[in-house]
Amino acid sequence: MVSESGADEVALFKTYGEIIPLDPELAKQMLKETKEVMDSAGIPFFLRQGTCLGAVRDQAFIPWDDDLDLGCVIGLNGLTEEMIPSVLDAFRDRGYFVSLGSNDRWIAAGMVKRALRVDLTFFRIIDDSIFHYPSIWIPARLFSDLKEIDFMGEKFLVPNPPEEYLRAKYGPNWVMPKEDYERDVLDQVAKSPDAKLAPSPGQLPTKFRVLNLQDELVRRAEVSVIGLGEALTDDDGHVEFTLPNNDFYAVVIKFDDHEEILYQELLSPGVSYVYTPDPSINNGRCMVLTEE
Repeated sequence: MVSESGADEVALFKTYGEIIPLDPELAKQMLKETKEVMDSAGIPFFLRQGTCLGAVRDQAFIPWDDDLDLGCVIGLNGLTEEMIPSVLDAFRDRGYFVSLGSNDRWIAAGMVKRALRVDLTFFRIIDDSIFHYPSIWIPARLFSDLKEIDFMGEKFLVPNPPEEYLRAKYGPNWVMPKEDYERDVLDQVAKSPDAKLAPSPGQLPTKFRVLNLQDELVRRAEVSVIGLGEALTDDDGHVEFTLPNNDFYAVVIKFDDHEEILYQELLSPGVSYVYTPDPSINNGRCMVLTEE
């Protein structure tokens, strides 16, 4: 059960599985509150992904967006890794539930309050780039001299130039509003330098089983885990990947004339998952895979 404050683990994970358009007024209040916390800590941050896209292109939140996307780069603009715990404690003091994850690419804080999620990511620089979800390398130079823009009656920072950043993430058609953006992002993954994720030694394989609309196992279905590769299911409808971390991944399932992009799936090493299509929708679902 979600708490009345909408600030607990249940509330956070509900936001990952249910794509509910954000309330613009609430988002405005929380963005300004975030700015207060970050400014007090002396940590410059930038609008990223859909929040940046809406601010730059529309001067508004995107109507179908469901969260606030913010970022910082460790090693740039005075940010050190040692500064991060205290700023997250400051958010907790403001009533946010904070869930923290870390790997060699980023330190990611999923924060929720009043059932609205703020994704605050502290990126690590790797070979002069930062690694953007789901598997796109973006030059670190775009974040070294952030650009100030007016948004929601305040001054906020965005990558500089923001047009290059948005093109790298969403492709050349980023200026055209569209609700189904996942294919454009995956097209950019294909253009990005090879970003294969290395599994940890001894990591147990993660298994996927693919079913069709008749709940039958699908042989030779193509399963792609973005950033890891692709493989075909065997005669028992199974395929295996070795994941580097417990994390969110984008997955694409193809068989016969069916294709679905699962843009946000929380997957764990060593776990078995089942994919079942929905006859009424083949785009825009999240957290679809179920554990066996």
